Amino acid sequence: MREYNVFISHSWSYSDNYEKLVNIMRSVPYFEFNDFSVPKDDPLRIYNSQYYKSELYNKIYNKIKMCTAVIVLAGVYSTFSDSINMEVEIANKLSKPIIAVQPWGAEKTSQFVKKNASIIVGWNGKSIADAVKIYGC
Repeated sequence: MREYNVFISHSWSYSDNYEKLVNIMRSVPYFEFNDFSVPKDDPLRIYNSQYYKSELYNKIYNKIKMCTAVIVLAGVYSTFSDSINMEVEIANKLSKPIIAVQPWGAEKTSQFVKKNASIIVGWNGKSIADAVKIYGC
């Protein structure tokens, strides 16, 4: 069975949504993935504060480069997150498909994320897995 490398873009302020998303993805039968994202409890180490932004960009670039798809939680907070905007920019630069996931019960979603998405799916493990299989081939 093929394993997919995915980068899950998310806001640390909403890390519980990230954890829930990973759990529903792991529950999908016959879908294996490696998570290349940056969880709150394991941040990227930046060693030179003078070049923080460029060093962060390069580290995220190298993670996304290894992935078949980028999954973005499309909550409205995504529009105002510099790091999520950077991750979407990198995904576009590397021609990686962006799978926008509308958070469960969210009435407002990020137009920025939806505009850049290859596909928009609901909060459903099978829908997310199918999108990764189709767009991350």
